[in-house]
Amino acid sequence: MLAHTVIFWLKDSLSDDQRNSFREGLESLKGIPHAKTICTGAPAGTGDRPIIDKTYSFGLTVLFDSMEDHDKYQVHPLHQAFLKKFVSLCSKITVFDFEGAGS
Repeated sequence: MLAHTVIFWLKDSLSDDQRNSFREGLESLKGIPHAKTICTGAPAGTGDRPIIDKTYSFGLTVLFDSMEDHDKYQVHPLHQAFLKKFVSLCSKITVFDFEGAGS
């Protein structure tokens, strides 16, 4: 299994409509069939501890059965459309990919 986690920091100057549009864009990625699971959201209210970073705007985690599925996801038209429309709204994007065993 491959986990692909992307953390997005949106620009401070964005309107509420732009932020909502970004959230909808993330949700649109759920239409990509190569992903086993897609979770999106804003920072959770898990409390404040020194190791928790809540400075980001949205997170995305996609689980894949294989690297091949990941590669198909990257070039899928929905993913490419998301990148084209929304990357410019971000001040920072960080990706964490890791392989491991699922439950």
